[in-house]
Amino acid sequence: MKFVAPLNAFGRGDLALAGGKGANLGELVKNGFPVPGGFVVTTAAYELVADGHDTRTYFENVDIPPHLREAITGAYAELGGGPVAVRSSATAEDLPGAAFAGQQDTYLNIVGAEAVVDAVRRCWGSLWTERAVAYREKRGVDAAEVRIAVVVQRMVQSEAAGVLFTANPVTGDRTQIVVDASSGLGEAVVSGLVTPDHYVLDASGRVTSFTPGRREVVIRGTAGGGVVHETGDPATGEALPRAALAELARLASEVAARFGRPQDIEWAYAGGRVSLVQARPMTALPPPPVGSLNPAQRKVGSVLLEYLPVRPYPIDMTTWLPYGPAGMMAKVAAAFGIKGVFEDFLQEEDGVVYRLVPRSPRVTAGLLAIPFRLVRRARRYDPARWTEDPRFQTFLAANRELAARDLASMPWPELIRVPRQALDLVRPVTDLRTDYLPGTGLALLRLLVAVKLLRRGALFGELMTGARTRTSDANQALEELAQEARATGALDADPMPSGFAAKLRDFLAEYGHRETVTPILATPPTWGEAPEIVLGTIRVLAAKPPALATAATAASAADGAAAEAGASGAATGVGGAAAGAGKATLGAGGAFERLLRHPLLRAGRWRVRVVRWVEAARAGHAFREDSHFYFTLPLPILRRALLEIGARLRDAAVLQRPEDVFHLRLEELESIKGLAGSDECPDGLRAVVRQRAAKREELSGVRLIDPRAIFPVRDAGDAIVTGTPAGGGSATGPVKVIRDPAEFGSLTSGDVLVCPYTNPSWTPLFQRAAAVVVDTGSAASHAAIVAREYGIPAVMGTAGGTSTLVDGQVVTVDGDAGTVVIAHSSGNADPAGSDGDAATAVSGGDAAVPGSGDGAGTVTAAS
Repeated sequence: MKFVAPLNAFGRGDLALAGGKGANLGELVKNGFPVPGGFVVTTAAYELVADGHDTRTYFENVDIPPHLREAITGAYAELGGGPVAVRSSATAEDLPGAAFAGQQDTYLNIVGAEAVVDAVRRCWGSLWTERAVAYREKRGVDAAEVRIAVVVQRMVQSEAAGVLFTANPVTGDRTQIVVDASSGLGEAVVSGLVTPDHYVLDASGRVTSFTPGRREVVIRGTAGGGVVHETGDPATGEALPRAALAELARLASEVAARFGRPQDIEWAYAGGRVSLVQARPMTALPPPPVGSLNPAQRKVGSVLLEYLPVRPYPIDMTTWLPYGPAGMMAKVAAAFGIKGVFEDFLQEEDGVVYRLVPRSPRVTAGLLAIPFRLVRRARRYDPARWTEDPRFQTFLAANRELAARDLASMPWPELIRVPRQALDLVRPVTDLRTDYLPGTGLALLRLLVAVKLLRRGALFGELMTGARTRTSDANQALEELAQEARATGALDADPMPSGFAAKLRDFLAEYGHRETVTPILATPPTWGEAPEIVLGTIRVLAAKPPALATAATAASAADGAAAEAGASGAATGVGGAAAGAGKATLGAGGAFERLLRHPLLRAGRWRVRVVRWVEAARAGHAFREDSHFYFTLPLPILRRALLEIGARLRDAAVLQRPEDVFHLRLEELESIKGLAGSDECPDGLRAVVRQRAAKREELSGVRLIDPRAIFPVRDAGDAIVTGTPAGGGSATGPVKVIRDPAEFGSLTSGDVLVCPYTNPSWTPLFQRAAAVVVDTGSAASHAAIVAREYGIPAVMGTAGGTSTLVDGQVVTVDGDAGTVVIAHSSGNADPAGSDGDAATAVSGGDAAVPGSGDGAGTVTAAS
């Protein structure tokens, strides 16, 4: 058994024996890099001494066996004695996904054999400090499996030292090298005791940016061992020589190439030479900048960013992402001659998604024939009758049959097939979308052209609010539950009244398959699995009787009445007598009613045509919404199957929790033929799950893409937030940042809702919000559409609204300009929160037309 060996005896494959630091340094030594000489006290030595103990006190006082002591002191003598650095090297440190930086101890300028032995003992004990144990627990590292080695190296009494990153740790730019340096030993830089000189270099070592440090502290070794902290003087510090910077840049590039990934390197400079004293993979590194995106990429990116508020898991990448709505959109676009949309936009590293890069759509040679195919489909498939299509009925029947199966009683070979069976269910809906969307597009385009020619283009967006959809059905059902809760106090009763509980169960049975976070991932829970989110929404709606919601509902009802009156009036030659039914509507009246007041539409065949065109456009709008609603019906089946698989893997000790199954790919799960016998696959998967979980934890604070690449920041005067204008008018109110559905219950009537993303699950909140500000999305997003329906301003694609605006800040949101500004007390608008009525702070006329403005939205605040 090897207890002590020189550094050059190890390489990066010797993690289990030399620990992360020792293995990486050994790799550098073997490949000729300038590393101070040294040796490793291996994990075998630790295990010999540990004897099952796991406390710091034990190791700091343990008697080291004589033969091991002799091996350590002998290796120290071979180095020539003198000062050395003694560094911990655990098997769970300096790894991709878990640097463990500073979690175990390092001792500098150690002099004498007995002092070295004592420092080794203390390094062993540092494996069991509270901070090290907590760090491992957070990253799911099994304490029973971790071991520690100790690296002993000749001490470099450096004139300057510090850290270099082979990629920019802030921007992710792999073409830049970042160097932090200060006088004396590098410990001052590593431990954050000093503000270092900060260099940004290109690959040749040329300085592209330099910020001088302050040298608050200088750490130096003392003659008898140990270190001393001296007060530094910025005026006496010298910048690193140009030759030293060039050498650091050369070494940085070569080390990164050797390990195949960006590195975090500690270095020392003395006597005109650079030495490397540590190298480990950079962690939490942002993805490389995507550079300048073209308009098509930004358009696609705005959709993707809205749909991906969270990082996908490996199971998402192999199930719902390619087969669900994202895959469907890619297939539909391809059917219309456009490829590359919603394809290959996510990149993985170490089995974990780390980057989003919007792709440019590619037009195929068959695009010339597309107009004819579109017209043919539009004539054949009427969106108003899509639910009568036999394919839709077959889809519903197949979904009911699979949903009714008892997963818990299935044998493994049968259970493992259910995920693909659930994914196969969605194919008919993709075909339906391909066939019926042309009719939808034609109907919307025809109506848009008509209202533009009639000089009533501003009514287009409002005309769509009369369409009944499953989303509006769900919102209405939530409002009814809120009314009952308000009247009976059901939400505060324990137990919940049986009548209300029954209605809640009915609601979840009908709408429980709706997504809580995003429709394109399988890993977030659905409404049915997270009823607390639904109850939080009901609580918001029940807080006060609706104002805008009632108005919006009245507007839709009035438009419906106007449509019926318009049709019958045209048929009888009588104009708009019955069309005056909707006086209590948004603005001056229902949009449809106002349209029919046009002189050319008071009677006759044009009136009949326009009525028919509005109905067709609304049917198309409803198809778009409702096909999405039904498309997600298989999602709960897929999730139940995956979690049942995860539960069985937990029971087989492969996973710690059923949800850990999300770290695996579907094909990896399908490779498991059974959970009994000599199958070696589960053991390998256990390690895969741990590694991917650690990588995901590492990236938890790293964005998939910088939102500013998709939503460029523009100067908009005194606006503190800008974005895409998506809803008409303006409103003033206090900011409420809601980051996920679990926080729905904290919104109060009249708040300005500020959120990172939206989907249909968020839209009931719009009945109480004064305005909506969203980090992602566009004028065609669900949030923008529903905001227009409720008559509240919306600003989409702000990139950083949630990080700029803070709770309680009173702001004015201008949905026409796409701005948010601080609301000044001298202004005319009263804060919406002053009397709890969101409607009081809303001003402006007709709702904005989707895509009708070129201006970008902005938000300003109240002083």
